[in-house]
Formats: sequence, structure tokens, C-alpha cells
Amino acid sequence: MQYIQQILFVAVSVVSIWLFARKIGEIRRNILLGKDENLSDNPSLRWKNLLLLAFGQKKMFSNPLVAIMHFVIYAGFIIINLEVLEIVLDGIFGSHRLFAQPLGALYNWLINAFEFLAAGVLLVCIIFLCRRNIIKLKRFINKDLNGWPRSDANYILFTEIILMSLFLTMNATDLVLQERGNSHYPATGQLYLSGILSAAFSGLSDGTLVIIERTCWWLHIVGIFAFLNYLPYSKHLHIMLAFPNAYYARLEVQGKMKNMPSVQNEVLYAMQPELAPTDAAPPARFGAKDIFDLSWKNLMDAYSCTECGRCTAACPANTTGKLLSPRKIMMATRDRMEDVGKNINANKQFVDDSKSLLHDYISVEELRACTTCNACVEECPVSISPLEIIIELRRSLIMEESNAPQEWNGMFSNTENNFAPWKFSPDERDQWARS
Repeated sequence: MQYIQQILFVAVSVVSIWLFARKIGEIRRNILLGKDENLSDNPSLRWKNLLLLAFGQKKMFSNPLVAIMHFVIYAGFIIINLEVLEIVLDGIFGSHRLFAQPLGALYNWLINAFEFLAAGVLLVCIIFLCRRNIIKLKRFINKDLNGWPRSDANYILFTEIILMSLFLTMNATDLVLQERGNSHYPATGQLYLSGILSAAFSGLSDGTLVIIERTCWWLHIVGIFAFLNYLPYSKHLHIMLAFPNAYYARLEVQGKMKNMPSVQNEVLYAMQPELAPTDAAPPARFGAKDIFDLSWKNLMDAYSCTECGRCTAACPANTTGKLLSPRKIMMATRDRMEDVGKNINANKQFVDDSKSLLHDYISVEELRACTTCNACVEECPVSISPLEIIIELRRSLIMEESNAPQEWNGMFSNTENNFAPWKFSPDERDQWARS
């Protein structure tokens, strides 16, 4: 019987890890559909960003209470899952609490720490469910989250509650069996939370306790494998991508926009024709119309989005009732990547589907509403820049499609002819100072 359980465990583990690795491979491929960009400069500052923004969650602490609660879940996810290593080894070798004897007193301290973290995660998840579904904070009931995105967040919170409950129940029944001297359950020492919970199981027989403990053990590890494979389809993929995204964050000052060298050169050659090369090739495209025209970093941003809505809550255009939502920009970009990925999976290469990120996923009205104030970039806790995508799509609108409001066209014309947005001759620009 024991060998059958071990074989079953190994089979479940291999299938789960294979499915997860395959999906992660698809996500990596989708990100690399973007244009190449070198973001490897200044590694010391990049490591600092990773430590402060991803590990330290620096930006979250603008709201200390929420930041502490989020940190409890984050720490719980990272630290409690260290015990998964022991569970996996126990499953493979048919042992139970493999590390208990080698670690001695340290093992008892670790399990107690895991239990208190588990209780903290359980409590915080309940609070977060209340914030989303009872209090209904404005940024969580925004229309951006209608449908699957709103359910996604609830599914994850419920899953965390179930996993932590299974962990605590497993330990509580294990402790009762230890106290009864069951040979398969080595002593772990005093467990404070399990000691309290174990009273509810003290009247049960050994056989019943073993069934409960083994059921919780199996459901806990299978639940973790299920969570692992759900992660790549969920906004909670940021648990993994927040770290590389923070490392590859832009290091320029906020508000600095990337100019197109080809456009700058055209202006230069118009002013100084003698500098124009005879074999200069025109750029393939101005701005971006689809995900293929964006940088791989823009596409990683889309997969890293937590859908927290802080960007949209800070957006002045959205606050005044305009259609623009920076969160929706990132979600639409991710949706387009997923659709392109499905296209590639079905056809072995991308086959034109007569769609594009611009127009089919993100509208002209959304793009025109942006004031390029950088509020969304400043607010994002994982270093995402919706503004970069907006600017690139808007460049395509104007420079590829000549699609701009009349007021903008007037400003462009004045800038081209008069070197200023106003319709005054450059020779008269200093007249105000003479009066």
C-alpha cells in the first residue's frame, strides 16, 4: 500500500510540474514576441530595486496597515511553502516528517513559526475577502474587473484559506497521534496552535485520526500543485514575475520619454540636408499597433500586473470620468498576448487574425484621455509602466494613421512651422518683453 502511495505521489508531482513548466514556457515565448531591448545596465541599482520593490514591497507601505497585511500573505506564501520540500520528500520516500530528527529543536521552532504565519495568512485572507465583497472598495468594483478578473481574486483567497486550514488540521491530528506514541508519527515537541486545536480531535480513535491527517496531507499537497498550475492563468502570476520586473525596471527619471531616433534624424535632415545619408532606410513602423511592436519589457509588465487598481485610482483622467483606465490597458495587453499565444499553439506560428492591440483591444478614446502625468507609473507597486504602452500606441495612431483631433493637428502644424505650439512667427516670440 505504501509503495502505491509513493508511485501515485510521484506521478501527480511529475504531471503537475510538467504542466506548469509548459505554461511558463508559453508565457516566456509570448513575452519574447516583443522587440528586443537591453536593460542590463547598472546591475547594483537593479538588485537594489529588486530587494526594495519586490522583496521589501517598498511602494506598498504608502498604506502601512494594508502593506503589513499583504506582507503577511507574501511571507506566508514564501516561508510556509518551505515545508513543501519536506512534504515532497516524504511523499517520494514514504517517510513522515523527514527533517524532525536531523533538525531537532530547530524543527519545532520552524513548525511553530509556520503555524503562526498560517494563522496570520488565514485571518488576512478573510479580511481581504471582506474588503472586496462586503466593504467593496471602489477600485475592486470597477468595471475593469467585471467577470473572470473579479472571481480570480476570490478564488485565490479561498484557496489560501483552505490550504492554511488543511495545514493546521494536519498538524493538530499529527500532534494527537504523537502524544499517543504512534510509531509513524515522530515527536515534534510542543506546537502551540496545534496544541489548542488538538483538543477537538482528542476523542477520536487512532484510525480516524490517521485518516484525517492523511487526507489533509494529500489535499494540502495536491492543492499546492493545483495552485501552482492555476498561477500562470491568474493575475497572481505577479508572485513570480514581480522579481524580474523590478530588476528590469526603468532607471531613468520619471517622465522621461523615449524619442524615436529615426524621427529625430528626419527633423535634423530637414534642417541640415547635407547630413542626410543617401542609403538611409525608413523605419518599419512608427510607434506600436500590436504587441509585436512593443518592447519585451512592456509585455512582461502586462503579465506582472496585479490588477490592484492603484494606477487607475491615481489616474486624473479616470477620476474625471474619462474612459482611460491604466489597469485596463495592462489587462488588454495581456489578453492580446494570450490570444496570440493560442493562435501560435494552434498554427505552430502566428497567422494573421485581422486584429491588433490598437482598436480591437484598446480604443482611441482611451489613448487620447491620457495626460502623460506618470501617476500610474508612480503608484504601481511592481514597477509597471502603462504609460509606455499608451505612448507607443498613440504614436502609431498619429504617425501611421494621421488620426489626431483637430486641436492636436493645429499644434503639430504650429510646432513644425513656428517651432512653438502657438500660431506666431518665431521672429515675434520676444515681443512680449518689449512692452
